[in-house]
Amino acid sequence: MRHRRRGLALATGLTLAAGAVAAATAAPSPTPSPDPVRSALGRLDSQVEEVMRRTGVPGVAVGVVQNDKLVYLKGYGVRSTEDPSRKIDPDTVFQLASVSKPLASTVVAGAIGADGWAKPLTGVTLKDPWVSEHVTAADLFSHRSGLPDHAGDLLEDLGYDRSYILSHLRYEPLTPFRASYAYTNFGLTAAAEAVAQAKGVPWDKLSADVLYKPAGMNHTSSRYEDYLNAPDRALTHVKEPDGTWKPRYQRDADAQSPAGGVSSNARDMTRWLRLQLADGKLDGQQIIDADGLAATHVPEIVTHPPAANTMPGFYGLGWNVRNDDKGRLHLSHSGGFALGANTNVTMVPAEHLGIVVLTNGAPLGQADVIALNFFDTVEHGKPTRDWLPVVSKAYEEQLGQGKSETDYAHPPADARPARADSAYTGTYDNPYYGKLTVTAEPGGGGLVLHLGPKPMDFPLTHYDGDTFSFETVGENAVGRTGVTFKDGTVRIEYLDENGLGTFQRAH
Repeated sequence: MRHRRRGLALATGLTLAAGAVAAATAAPSPTPSPDPVRSALGRLDSQVEEVMRRTGVPGVAVGVVQNDKLVYLKGYGVRSTEDPSRKIDPDTVFQLASVSKPLASTVVAGAIGADGWAKPLTGVTLKDPWVSEHVTAADLFSHRSGLPDHAGDLLEDLGYDRSYILSHLRYEPLTPFRASYAYTNFGLTAAAEAVAQAKGVPWDKLSADVLYKPAGMNHTSSRYEDYLNAPDRALTHVKEPDGTWKPRYQRDADAQSPAGGVSSNARDMTRWLRLQLADGKLDGQQIIDADGLAATHVPEIVTHPPAANTMPGFYGLGWNVRNDDKGRLHLSHSGGFALGANTNVTMVPAEHLGIVVLTNGAPLGQADVIALNFFDTVEHGKPTRDWLPVVSKAYEEQLGQGKSETDYAHPPADARPARADSAYTGTYDNPYYGKLTVTAEPGGGGLVLHLGPKPMDFPLTHYDGDTFSFETVGENAVGRTGVTFKDGTVRIEYLDENGLGTFQRAH
């Protein structure tokens, strides 16, 4: 079973746009217009509205910069479907999800400079002592530390805080160091936290002091509390079975703040894009060390090997990195919360051109498609293909990973009965996930599993013999998952992808 993830962490994070682009073959270029960017900007409004119409996403904000100037900034739709009078504008604050990662690498570049990326970190402990002694910020920001895909995300779903999660990464099995790519929110967070601790300040303060305040990003924060207190904020929405969008969930990503916990608006993000495209300068001031920032734009590890008629894809330091068929560097990142956000940032430094797209709906690819359509229109005069089904399918496949192959909602016709409740109740221990208890509800109300630091309650439904199931919750929910009792242990299926999901009965 491969666990699905976001960021679209996929809190979460994603490389979906890069993957979709790598899998596509560009159409031949028509004759370009005298000013292709101006022409593309003239079509951007209708392209955004078309994506909104086709997906139903409630709200979008878009900003474009070119040649160190803001050339487009606009909001569309509503902040909440429950109050259509609350419109999106350029100052509406959105949760960025994994678009937080290139912001975090900007902060780290400013804090440690070019040389700091390659120095071993203090305070990061992984399973292999040698790796712990040698792992660098570059290793963790490029997802080549050997940590498994989305390591630590399930601890976050259960309510554990950043300190607990980072201290328990040492239990995760490792693949070959610097030779394997696996996207990890908490690996990147571990590096950012180590840098902040070395500077003697919390990460949210380091982010503000190094980047947000000097760059005049006055509505950008690495704290969830600031997003909640923003008077002009977009609520996160999910699509209901009837096709409507509802603000059903809240997504507190403080535990993985550097990787997915930033909130900002389109206006602030265009200031950051200008800084990115001007070697760390903004309005005549050198905000971020130029060499440290340049290091974030360099490929560090392959994410999409080349195939027929496609270019390879890479990950840099908080960025997806690729070259187009003309050799120009493209830097991008997507963000997605299954609980209600999809974002994208894309830039082509050679053209001094960048776009940011923020949306308040669960990821169907809407943000990525707007960015892809815009750059296609700049290059070719129009989109080279219908990107929405391409990117939507990529999200659907990634979001579908990790679901059990067993349909626990339908027990077998010859299901064996469960034993008495007392055979299952009690306390079980696990070094990674902590304590688990199973209790019996009074009056034969069934078994309940309790898990997490502030125990979450999961009613168990009998499936067959000593196997039960419960409905998973949170950003990484995978539907119903199996719970099997055997010889004084209990194994939770969706927690066991990396062999860490078996709990021993306490004595």
